[in-house]
Amino acid sequence: MSSNLCQLFPGFEIQHVEVEPQIYINAIVGGSGPALLLLHGHPQTLAIWHKVAPTLAEHFTVVAADLRGYGDSSKPVGLPDHSNYSKRVMAQDQLTLMRHLGFESFDLLAHDRGARVAHRLAVDHPQAVSRLILLDIAPTLAMYQQTSDTFARAYWHWFFLIQPASLPERLIEADPTAYIIDVMGRRSAGLEPFDPRALDEYRRCFALEGTAHGVCEDYRASAGIDIEHEQNDIDADRRITAPLLVMWGENGVIQKCFRPLEEWQKLADKLEGEPLPCGHYIAEEAPEALLAKVLPFLLEVDA
Repeated sequence: MSSNLCQLFPGFEIQHVEVEPQIYINAIVGGSGPALLLLHGHPQTLAIWHKVAPTLAEHFTVVAADLRGYGDSSKPVGLPDHSNYSKRVMAQDQLTLMRHLGFESFDLLAHDRGARVAHRLAVDHPQAVSRLILLDIAPTLAMYQQTSDTFARAYWHWFFLIQPASLPERLIEADPTAYIIDVMGRRSAGLEPFDPRALDEYRRCFALEGTAHGVCEDYRASAGIDIEHEQNDIDADRRITAPLLVMWGENGVIQKCFRPLEEWQKLADKLEGEPLPCGHYIAEEAPEALLAKVLPFLLEVDA
Protein backbone atom coordinates (compact mmCIF):
# COMPACT_ATOMS: atom_id res chain seq x y z
CA MET A 1 0.00 0.00 0.00
CA SER A 2 1.35 3.44 -0.90
CA SER A 3 2.20 5.85 1.91
CA ASN A 4 -0.75 8.04 0.96
CA LEU A 5 -3.19 5.13 1.20
CA CYS A 6 -1.73 4.09 4.55
CA GLN A 7 -2.49 7.56 5.85
CA LEU A 8 -5.93 7.75 4.26
CA PHE A 9 -7.04 4.26 5.40
CA PRO A 10 -5.44 3.54 8.78
CA GLY A 11 -6.02 -0.02 9.93
CA PHE A 12 -6.93 -1.31 6.46
CA GLU A 13 -4.95 -4.12 4.84
CA ILE A 14 -3.97 -4.50 1.21
CA GLN A 15 -5.13 -7.42 -0.92
CA HIS A 16 -3.89 -8.18 -4.43
CA VAL A 17 -6.05 -11.00 -5.77
CA GLU A 18 -5.63 -12.93 -9.03
CA VAL A 19 -9.10 -13.05 -10.61
CA GLU A 20 -8.00 -14.46 -13.98
CA PRO A 21 -4.64 -15.82 -15.05
CA GLN A 22 -2.23 -12.85 -14.68
CA ILE A 23 -5.09 -10.41 -13.96
CA TYR A 24 -4.98 -8.96 -10.45
CA ILE A 25 -7.45 -6.72 -8.62
CA ASN A 26 -6.04 -4.43 -5.96
CA ALA A 27 -8.14 -3.82 -2.86
CA ILE A 28 -8.00 -2.75 0.76
CA VAL A 29 -9.98 -4.43 3.54
CA GLY A 30 -10.95 -3.11 6.97
CA GLY A 31 -13.58 -3.33 9.66
CA SER A 32 -15.81 -6.25 10.61
CA GLY A 33 -19.33 -7.46 10.05
CA PRO A 34 -21.28 -8.03 6.81
CA ALA A 35 -19.37 -7.33 3.60
CA LEU A 36 -19.63 -4.01 1.78
CA LEU A 37 -17.84 -3.55 -1.55
CA LEU A 38 -16.92 -0.01 -2.65
CA LEU A 39 -16.15 0.77 -6.31
CA HIS A 40 -14.72 4.05 -7.60
CA GLY A 41 -15.12 6.08 -10.78
CA HIS A 42 -12.99 7.83 -13.40
CA PRO A 43 -10.29 9.11 -13.27
CA GLN A 44 -9.86 8.00 -9.69
CA THR A 45 -9.01 4.96 -7.57
CA LEU A 46 -10.24 3.34 -4.38
CA ALA A 47 -8.85 6.41 -2.56
CA ILE A 48 -12.17 8.22 -3.19
CA TRP A 49 -13.66 6.44 -0.17
CA HIS A 50 -11.23 7.71 2.47
CA LYS A 51 -13.72 10.16 4.03
CA VAL A 52 -16.46 7.54 4.51
CA ALA A 53 -14.67 4.17 4.80
CA PRO A 54 -13.69 4.51 8.50
CA THR A 55 -17.31 5.10 9.54
CA LEU A 56 -18.59 2.34 7.28
CA ALA A 57 -15.97 -0.01 8.77
CA GLU A 58 -17.64 0.42 12.17
CA HIS A 59 -20.57 -1.58 10.79
CA PHE A 60 -19.18 -3.61 7.88
CA THR A 61 -16.19 -5.45 6.54
CA VAL A 62 -15.33 -2.81 3.96
CA VAL A 63 -13.62 -3.86 0.73
CA ALA A 64 -12.56 -0.96 -1.51
CA ALA A 65 -11.21 -2.11 -4.86
CA ASP A 66 -9.50 -0.63 -7.90
CA LEU A 67 -11.30 -1.47 -11.13
CA ARG A 68 -9.51 -3.33 -13.91
CA GLY A 69 -7.49 -0.71 -15.82
CA TYR A 70 -7.33 1.69 -12.86
CA GLY A 71 -5.23 2.23 -9.77
CA ASP A 72 -2.95 -0.67 -8.90
CA SER A 73 -5.14 -3.31 -10.57
CA SER A 74 -4.03 -5.03 -13.78
CA LYS A 75 -4.32 -3.20 -17.09
CA PRO A 76 -4.47 -5.80 -19.88
CA VAL A 77 -4.33 -4.88 -23.54
CA GLY A 78 -7.86 -4.48 -24.86
CA LEU A 79 -9.32 -7.04 -27.26
CA PRO A 80 -10.54 -5.84 -30.68
CA ASP A 81 -14.16 -5.76 -29.47
CA HIS A 82 -13.11 -4.32 -26.05
CA SER A 83 -14.94 -7.20 -24.38
CA ASN A 84 -12.26 -7.75 -21.73
CA TYR A 85 -13.20 -4.29 -20.41
CA SER A 86 -16.94 -4.87 -20.63
CA LYS A 87 -18.77 -4.17 -17.41
CA ARG A 88 -19.71 -7.87 -17.42
CA VAL A 89 -16.05 -8.86 -17.20
CA MET A 90 -15.23 -6.07 -14.74
CA ALA A 91 -18.15 -7.19 -12.57
CA GLN A 92 -16.84 -10.74 -12.63
CA ASP A 93 -13.49 -9.39 -11.42
CA GLN A 94 -15.17 -7.97 -8.33
CA LEU A 95 -17.31 -11.04 -7.70
CA THR A 96 -14.20 -13.25 -7.85
CA LEU A 97 -12.40 -10.88 -5.48
CA MET A 98 -15.23 -11.04 -2.94
CA ARG A 99 -15.48 -14.81 -3.15
CA HIS A 100 -11.72 -15.07 -2.63
CA LEU A 101 -12.16 -13.00 0.53
CA GLY A 102 -14.88 -15.39 1.70
CA PHE A 103 -18.03 -13.42 0.82
CA GLU A 104 -20.72 -15.07 -1.31
CA SER A 105 -23.06 -12.09 -0.91
CA PHE A 106 -22.45 -8.46 -0.04
CA ASP A 107 -23.78 -4.92 -0.17
CA LEU A 108 -22.43 -2.69 -2.92
CA LEU A 109 -21.79 1.07 -2.96
CA ALA A 110 -20.37 2.46 -6.19
CA HIS A 111 -19.70 5.75 -7.95
CA ASP A 112 -19.49 6.70 -11.64
CA ARG A 113 -17.68 3.96 -13.64
CA GLY A 114 -17.79 1.69 -10.63
CA ALA A 115 -21.54 2.17 -10.49
CA ARG A 116 -21.78 0.88 -14.07
CA VAL A 117 -19.84 -2.21 -13.01
CA ALA A 118 -22.13 -2.53 -9.99
CA HIS A 119 -25.24 -2.31 -12.19
CA ARG A 120 -23.95 -5.18 -14.30
CA LEU A 121 -22.94 -7.23 -11.26
CA ALA A 122 -26.41 -6.87 -9.73
CA VAL A 123 -28.13 -8.00 -12.95
CA ASP A 124 -25.75 -10.83 -13.83
CA HIS A 125 -25.36 -12.15 -10.26
CA PRO A 126 -28.48 -11.17 -8.32
CA GLN A 127 -27.80 -13.71 -5.59
CA ALA A 128 -24.54 -11.94 -4.75
CA VAL A 129 -25.83 -8.39 -4.20
CA SER A 130 -27.90 -7.81 -1.07
CA ARG A 131 -28.34 -4.04 -1.38
CA LEU A 132 -27.13 -1.69 -4.08
CA ILE A 133 -26.25 2.02 -4.00
CA LEU A 134 -25.34 3.86 -7.23
CA LEU A 135 -23.88 7.37 -7.15
CA ASP A 136 -24.23 10.03 -9.84
CA ILE A 137 -25.06 8.02 -12.92
CA ALA A 138 -28.00 7.33 -15.16
CA PRO A 139 -28.00 4.01 -17.05
CA THR A 140 -25.32 3.89 -19.75
CA LEU A 141 -27.73 3.14 -22.59
CA ALA A 142 -30.05 5.99 -21.58
CA MET A 143 -27.18 8.45 -21.41
CA TYR A 144 -25.95 7.61 -24.89
CA GLN A 145 -29.49 7.62 -26.32
CA GLN A 146 -30.24 11.00 -24.76
CA THR A 147 -26.94 12.72 -25.53
CA SER A 148 -27.45 16.46 -25.92
CA ASP A 149 -25.14 19.33 -26.74
CA THR A 150 -24.99 20.25 -23.04
CA PHE A 151 -24.12 16.70 -22.01
CA ALA A 152 -21.50 16.25 -24.74
CA ARG A 153 -19.75 19.48 -23.76
CA ALA A 154 -19.74 18.61 -20.07
CA TYR A 155 -18.78 14.94 -20.53
CA TRP A 156 -16.40 15.55 -23.41
CA HIS A 157 -14.14 12.73 -22.17
CA TRP A 158 -16.87 10.18 -23.00
CA PHE A 159 -16.33 10.93 -26.66
CA PHE A 160 -12.58 11.58 -26.53
CA LEU A 161 -11.68 8.32 -24.79
CA ILE A 162 -13.61 6.11 -27.23
CA GLN A 163 -11.55 7.26 -30.22
CA PRO A 164 -9.49 4.45 -31.79
CA ALA A 165 -6.20 3.55 -30.16
CA SER A 166 -3.79 4.98 -29.71
CA LEU A 167 -4.73 8.65 -30.22
CA PRO A 168 -6.28 9.33 -26.79
CA GLU A 169 -3.67 7.16 -25.05
CA ARG A 170 -0.81 9.20 -26.53
CA LEU A 171 -2.40 12.50 -25.57
CA ILE A 172 -3.09 11.39 -21.98
CA GLU A 173 0.36 9.86 -21.55
CA ALA A 174 1.96 13.12 -22.66
CA ASP A 175 0.70 14.78 -19.44
CA PRO A 176 -1.43 12.53 -17.21
CA THR A 177 -1.47 15.05 -14.37
CA ALA A 178 -2.94 17.71 -16.65
CA TYR A 179 -5.66 15.25 -17.65
CA ILE A 180 -6.54 14.60 -13.99
CA ILE A 181 -6.70 18.33 -13.24
CA ASP A 182 -8.76 19.11 -16.34
CA VAL A 183 -11.33 16.34 -15.81
CA MET A 184 -11.74 16.76 -12.07
CA GLY A 185 -11.11 20.47 -11.76
CA ARG A 186 -13.73 21.49 -14.33
CA ARG A 187 -16.58 20.04 -12.26
CA SER A 188 -18.83 22.28 -10.20
CA ALA A 189 -16.71 22.20 -7.02
CA GLY A 190 -13.28 22.50 -8.64
CA LEU A 191 -10.36 20.80 -6.87
CA GLU A 192 -11.05 22.19 -3.40
CA PRO A 193 -12.86 19.09 -2.02
CA PHE A 194 -9.95 16.73 -2.64
CA ASP A 195 -7.47 15.83 0.07
CA PRO A 196 -3.96 16.46 -1.33
CA ARG A 197 -2.98 12.87 -0.45
CA ALA A 198 -5.90 11.49 -2.46
CA LEU A 199 -5.13 13.81 -5.36
CA ASP A 200 -1.51 12.65 -5.30
CA GLU A 201 -2.77 9.06 -5.42
CA TYR A 202 -4.90 9.79 -8.49
CA ARG A 203 -1.92 11.41 -10.19
CA ARG A 204 0.41 8.54 -9.30
CA CYS A 205 -1.93 5.88 -10.60
CA PHE A 206 -2.92 7.71 -13.77
CA ALA A 207 0.76 7.93 -14.72
CA LEU A 208 1.29 4.17 -14.35
CA GLU A 209 2.08 2.23 -17.51
CA GLY A 210 -1.10 0.96 -19.12
CA THR A 211 -3.57 3.17 -17.25
CA ALA A 212 -4.31 5.44 -20.22
CA HIS A 213 -5.09 2.40 -22.36
CA GLY A 214 -7.12 0.73 -19.61
CA VAL A 215 -9.40 3.71 -19.04
CA CYS A 216 -9.89 4.21 -22.78
CA GLU A 217 -10.87 0.57 -23.12
CA ASP A 218 -13.37 0.98 -20.27
CA TYR A 219 -15.12 3.76 -22.21
CA ARG A 220 -14.79 2.02 -25.58
CA ALA A 221 -16.54 -0.99 -24.10
CA SER A 222 -19.35 1.19 -22.75
CA ALA A 223 -19.98 2.73 -26.16
CA GLY A 224 -20.34 -0.71 -27.72
CA ILE A 225 -20.62 -4.05 -25.95
CA ASP A 226 -21.97 -2.60 -22.69
CA ILE A 227 -24.95 -0.91 -24.30
CA GLU A 228 -25.63 -4.12 -26.23
CA HIS A 229 -25.77 -5.96 -22.90
CA GLU A 230 -28.12 -3.34 -21.45
CA GLN A 231 -30.43 -3.56 -24.46
CA ASN A 232 -30.43 -7.35 -24.13
CA ASP A 233 -31.49 -6.96 -20.50
CA ILE A 234 -34.37 -4.70 -21.51
CA ASP A 235 -35.48 -7.07 -24.25
CA ALA A 236 -35.44 -10.02 -21.85
CA ASP A 237 -36.90 -8.02 -18.92
CA ARG A 238 -33.85 -8.73 -16.74
CA ARG A 239 -34.02 -6.20 -13.93
CA ILE A 240 -32.20 -5.19 -10.77
CA THR A 241 -33.92 -7.18 -8.04
CA ALA A 242 -31.85 -6.00 -5.05
CA PRO A 243 -33.13 -2.96 -3.13
CA LEU A 244 -31.60 0.02 -4.94
CA LEU A 245 -30.74 3.49 -3.68
CA VAL A 246 -29.63 6.02 -6.30
CA MET A 247 -28.22 9.44 -5.44
CA TRP A 248 -26.73 12.18 -7.54
CA GLY A 249 -25.28 15.65 -7.07
CA GLU A 250 -27.82 18.44 -7.39
CA ASN A 251 -25.07 20.64 -8.87
CA GLY A 252 -23.89 18.04 -11.38
CA VAL A 253 -24.44 17.05 -14.98
CA ILE A 254 -26.69 14.08 -14.18
CA GLN A 255 -29.16 16.42 -12.48
CA LYS A 256 -28.95 18.90 -15.33
CA CYS A 257 -29.23 16.56 -18.30
CA PHE A 258 -31.20 13.50 -17.17
CA ARG A 259 -34.03 12.28 -14.95
CA PRO A 260 -32.08 9.62 -13.06
CA LEU A 261 -34.88 8.37 -10.82
CA GLU A 262 -37.20 7.88 -13.79
CA GLU A 263 -34.49 6.06 -15.76
CA TRP A 264 -33.64 3.67 -12.92
CA GLN A 265 -37.33 2.99 -12.28
CA LYS A 266 -37.41 1.39 -15.71
CA LEU A 267 -34.70 -1.09 -14.68
CA ALA A 268 -35.20 -1.82 -10.97
CA ASP A 269 -37.92 -3.52 -8.92
CA LYS A 270 -37.38 -1.69 -5.61
CA LEU A 271 -35.99 1.83 -5.88
CA GLU A 272 -35.54 4.99 -3.88
CA GLY A 273 -33.34 7.99 -4.50
CA GLU A 274 -32.69 11.71 -4.32
CA PRO A 275 -30.10 14.38 -5.10
CA LEU A 276 -27.47 15.40 -2.54
CA PRO A 277 -26.13 18.96 -2.00
CA CYS A 278 -22.93 18.61 -4.01
CA GLY A 279 -21.52 17.97 -7.46
CA HIS A 280 -20.23 14.78 -9.06
CA TYR A 281 -17.70 13.55 -6.48
CA ILE A 282 -20.21 12.80 -3.74
CA ALA A 283 -17.99 10.77 -1.39
CA GLU A 284 -15.40 13.57 -1.28
CA GLU A 285 -17.66 16.62 -1.60
CA ALA A 286 -20.44 15.58 0.78
CA PRO A 287 -19.29 12.61 2.90
CA GLU A 288 -21.53 13.36 5.89
CA ALA A 289 -24.62 13.75 3.71
CA LEU A 290 -23.75 10.50 1.95
CA LEU A 291 -23.30 8.58 5.20
CA ALA A 292 -26.59 9.97 6.54
CA LYS A 293 -28.40 8.30 3.62
CA VAL A 294 -26.26 5.20 3.13
CA LEU A 295 -26.17 3.86 6.68
CA PRO A 296 -29.95 3.70 7.27
CA PHE A 297 -30.43 2.06 3.88
CA LEU A 298 -27.73 -0.55 4.47
CA LEU A 299 -28.66 -1.23 8.09
CA GLU A 300 -32.39 -1.53 7.44
CA VAL A 301 -33.79 -4.82 8.68
CA ASP A 302 -36.07 -6.50 6.16
CA ALA A 303 -39.54 -7.19 7.51
